[in-house]
Amino acid sequence: MNEKEISKVGAQSGHFLMAVPDSVIMFYSYIFPCLDPKRGGEADDSFHGESSSGHWPSSPGFSPTAGRFHDSPLRTPPSPLSAPLSPYRLNLSPQHSRKEPLNITLSQIYKITQNFSKDHMIGEGGFGLVYKAELSNGQTVAIKRAKKEKFGALRAEFRNEVALLTQIEHKNLVQLLGYIDEANEQLIITEYVPNGTLREHLDGARGGILKFSHRLGIAIDIAHGLTYLHNYAEKPIIHRDVKSSNIMLTNTLGAKVADFGFARTGPTKEGQSHVSTNIKGTAGYVDPDYLRTFHLSPKSDVFSFGILLLEIISGRRPVEITRTKEEKITIRWAFSMYDEGRNREILDPQLHEEVPDEVLRRILSLAFQCAAPYRRDRPNMREVCEQLWKIRKDYNA
Repeated sequence: MNEKEISKVGAQSGHFLMAVPDSVIMFYSYIFPCLDPKRGGEADDSFHGESSSGHWPSSPGFSPTAGRFHDSPLRTPPSPLSAPLSPYRLNLSPQHSRKEPLNITLSQIYKITQNFSKDHMIGEGGFGLVYKAELSNGQTVAIKRAKKEKFGALRAEFRNEVALLTQIEHKNLVQLLGYIDEANEQLIITEYVPNGTLREHLDGARGGILKFSHRLGIAIDIAHGLTYLHNYAEKPIIHRDVKSSNIMLTNTLGAKVADFGFARTGPTKEGQSHVSTNIKGTAGYVDPDYLRTFHLSPKSDVFSFGILLLEIISGRRPVEITRTKEEKITIRWAFSMYDEGRNREILDPQLHEEVPDEVLRRILSLAFQCAAPYRRDRPNMREVCEQLWKIRKDYNA
């Protein structure tokens, strides 16, 4: 793949929609030669797919035909207390302090954003612009506004995100407060997370460099959020777009997973390992097994987390356009370094602190396990949480 092709798929913001371009297959074949279509590739022998028929999940607190939440009570997700607890106080329990839906009108939104003035804008994504505003009670919120030119095309993404967000609540997931779907506006209102994205911090754009201990804590927070989605939400949820620009940080450097526009429910039937669906996600983070088979599973998020974990440790994006051919694909370069025992060369050069060799080796090993080409070779997110807690315990010892 040449630079033009890599730039085309985009490591930071390019999204796959509906079909898998040949360039994307080439991209992953370059990383994992075993996935080259000409070579066949080994398949998982336990696939049990189901068609994605266009029905999006209903929620007891959400009506797809109305513009706001209705009054029916939200069901409490099943408790994970029957699952073995981590010896390191792994807290994956759903939060039971769900707030009442936000009661706000479109005219009030216009007022608090000053008709969506540039002074209130704080970001932009595939769905649209994001604004910061203060409610009459003093609470600060983030308001995501759908792009007008893509209004029809984004409706499914909008409804999907709202439907799924009404089912979940966890301290490591950005919380939905309300939404508006009326007139010529589609708005999603969430809690405001004040400290920017993880990618901004890795770039040094927020001032200062993240310490290794902070990076490890952020990785654990993300793993907690994904474990909750996969195991303890009302239905299993696969995020499908886990990446550094979708991780928001609090003032204490806690991490919250954001942007559920591509998320969907996962396997719900006993013995079912995946759902069959079209490809969505961001180039560089998408599970190659999913690309090859269209079989989406929670392990697809595990792959993305492995790529993200390597990004957290190295500071490098999944694809580094300006680097040499040997270093363009970060996971391939990093594995080569790891295989040669040159782990310290993978560590973000901005980190000027001692990281024990064994701790670095273990966290890199975990990243490569998560990013294994085939899902059967990856741990699940709960196992990832346990390993990260053990690594942090030893690092702090």
